[in-house]
Amino acid sequence: MKKILNNKYIRFGLALSVGMLLGWFIKPSNHRTITSSAHQHIDESNHHTIIPSNNQSWTCSMHPQIKRNEPGQCPICGMELIPLSADEKGQNPMAVSMSSTAMKLANVQTMIVSSGDAEKSIRLNGKIQADERMLFTQSTHIPGRIEELRVNFTGEYVSKGQVIAKVYSPDLVTAQKELFEAQKIQESQPALYNAAKGKLKNWKLSDQQINNILTSGKSIDQFPVLANASGYVTQKLVNLGDYIKLGQPIYEIADFSKVWILFDVYESDMRWIHKGDKITFEIQSLPGEAFHGNISYLDPVIDLKTRVAKARVEVRNTEQKLKPEMFVSGILATAPKGKGNSIVVPKSAVMWTGKRSVVYVKNTTDQGISFMMQEVTLGAELGDGFVIKSGLQSGEEIAINGTFSIDAAAQLDGKPSMMNPEGGVAMTGHNHGKMFDNSMKKPSTESVQKTEISSEAKMALTPIFQSYFEMKNALTADDFAKAQNSGKSMRKELATINMSLFTGNSHGIWMDYSSKLSNALQHIDHLTTIDALRKDFMSVSTAMIGISESFHPMNEILYVQHCPMANTNKGADWLSEEKEIINPYFGQAMLSCGETTKTIQ
Repeated sequence: MKKILNNKYIRFGLALSVGMLLGWFIKPSNHRTITSSAHQHIDESNHHTIIPSNNQSWTCSMHPQIKRNEPGQCPICGMELIPLSADEKGQNPMAVSMSSTAMKLANVQTMIVSSGDAEKSIRLNGKIQADERMLFTQSTHIPGRIEELRVNFTGEYVSKGQVIAKVYSPDLVTAQKELFEAQKIQESQPALYNAAKGKLKNWKLSDQQINNILTSGKSIDQFPVLANASGYVTQKLVNLGDYIKLGQPIYEIADFSKVWILFDVYESDMRWIHKGDKITFEIQSLPGEAFHGNISYLDPVIDLKTRVAKARVEVRNTEQKLKPEMFVSGILATAPKGKGNSIVVPKSAVMWTGKRSVVYVKNTTDQGISFMMQEVTLGAELGDGFVIKSGLQSGEEIAINGTFSIDAAAQLDGKPSMMNPEGGVAMTGHNHGKMFDNSMKKPSTESVQKTEISSEAKMALTPIFQSYFEMKNALTADDFAKAQNSGKSMRKELATINMSLFTGNSHGIWMDYSSKLSNALQHIDHLTTIDALRKDFMSVSTAMIGISESFHPMNEILYVQHCPMANTNKGADWLSEEKEIINPYFGQAMLSCGETTKTIQ
């Protein structure tokens, strides 16, 4: 009995021990309970002072339009995202934020605008002409026959008073006889004597010549003709033996000790040129020599055919170096009359769509650097700059280089930009070509503005077209690396084009297409697949087709070709030098898919 009782106690003790051991493993420890309680207490009492991780924003230093709620990599360039401080969140939502690193990589340069004189350098072309006040007609005052010509060819120089011809005149012989008879009755008939002398004076005989006739007592058969002025004979009007009438011209004489420079002034430049303006000019036949003068006269009317007026500069020519009809090229630095305290900005700062002109104003605060689009009204063109009539104030800082990069960032972030002043939905990733899908998918003849451009502008566009065709050919061969390098070359050559080559209506068209082309090429470095590159190539091709149809920059025929299966069966175009279809969107997989839809002569 006692043994059974002991066994019961033993079994009870073992069961108790096992239960306590299981309880120890199953129940939470005191430490974990305290921690949980404390954490719960903090959450309930101090939740306004602790920012949970999902309220922290992250951005890319190169692409500030990218905003994420957690760290990671930029979907555009692959760079690590950086935290966006609370201060940065308070910036103007319409402004484009840029870090100093992004500004350096995009080569963004700025300047502070100020008021001053709006000076313009105008290049004028013209010719040297004789001073009309130094042109003389040499005539004879005696009718008769040319017995001797002392000046026998044009271009010969004569001096004033020089004998240039001799004339036999029967009337002169008769008048001399009358003088001899009047001399005999000089004492009794002085009036008759003076009348006989006056008749000879009317024929331009000098007192000395008349006295010589009276002294010698012999009449002169051949009367000498004296030069009335010094200069070069520009035209010989008689020959030896000709009979001439009283007052008939025998020579044209020009004095080139003073000459005129007559510059052509176009209508658009007339308001810049005033009487008294200084001009520096060069003469093609006298290289290395610089001449200076002042505008002495401006034509009051414009030539009906040439549409130019003449600006006159008077120049001394004592050394006879300046010859009539020499070509002259001059530069005149001037300002519009009555204009002062104007704001002038470089052309590279202005983005012009043809209807609107915008600049990007820099704003630096404690929150960082941002750029805000500002619409401006352009005034006169000043060679490398524009006068700003309204929209900018003295002291504001604007971007003068890298404006396309700033505008591209604004477009990607859905903020006001050159092409979209109201802003729009932000675009992320590599979908930056999406903006072209609807508005520029297939440029039509009706929407294309055709205009003429200079030969210099066409030469500047040639390298871009060469790189484009290299990119197209590489895509047809499925060569990703070569196609990407050709795209980089396009972007580099696009950045070097001088916008001043495009004037008038062509300027707005070029700004439109070059902006779209720049946007399509800006992220080509970050593309890693040929499919992504071909997607970019759609936008590049659309812009290149528009440039071709607007400017006709190439001498050879270009073909617009279309693949209906590209762009997920929406269709896409490309530009080709050959009529044969070689598809860049599918390459070797469907090389001959497509058709020629348009020919650009």
